[in-house]
Amino acid sequence: MKAAVAFVASLFAAARAGTVVWSGSFDYYSSASTFDNWSWANQVGEYQWYIHGSGATSQYLDISNSYKNPGVDGESVGLKLSIDQTSTWNSAFWRTELIPQSVNNLGTGQKYYHFSVKRSSTNPPLFSYEHQVVFFESHFTELKVGISPNQTQLQWCVSGSPKYAVDFTPDVWYNFAYDIDFTGSTVGLWASTGSNALQRVYAQTSASTYTNSADWHLGVLAFNTGTATEDWYFSGVYVEQRVS
Repeated sequence: MKAAVAFVASLFAAARAGTVVWSGSFDYYSSASTFDNWSWANQVGEYQWYIHGSGATSQYLDISNSYKNPGVDGESVGLKLSIDQTSTWNSAFWRTELIPQSVNNLGTGQKYYHFSVKRSSTNPPLFSYEHQVVFFESHFTELKVGISPNQTQLQWCVSGSPKYAVDFTPDVWYNFAYDIDFTGSTVGLWASTGSNALQRVYAQTSASTYTNSADWHLGVLAFNTGTATEDWYFSGVYVEQRVS
């Protein structure tokens, strides 16, 4: 929780900071194997861990201070998340995804869903295929790469339609907050890079906003048919409730 509060101070200064209602800090996890402590019978930690391939967890997740966004204060480690030929789950799609483990209602009022994402020039995304990144089950809002009009850009979509795009440069941290008004059925976007404060980049627009608090997917679903491993990096993950 301290990590999330610090992240509000460092990156959300341009918006109205609120109350953190779920922290997705990776500081809870001493190694990839810690994610395996979670099960439906033993719902511990910050994340549900069941959407992944048949390999060991260490094949898909890794924890290190080198994976952390330096602009995130109070968090000591970040996450490397990988997809490959083995990471199929309930389909032929390549999938490695984490779900919030929370007793709080993350789908009422106005919430900000925060995260930072990065790629490297090593094991980069295969841009010739669509990737759905950090999405809700209904896909009312999400990031995508590998889609028109520019497959190499990181594109923010509402109900599948691109609304905002940015070049997805290797080794640059991209910070986002999905600004979701579950009461008013609208969603907007805040964004920045590195340690820069978030700025609104897209105003609230109509969307079928809904979550059962356990269907926000932090990770990647790719329509891949290739053979190369892809590595994605995440840091500064939390959900915040707007304070009036």
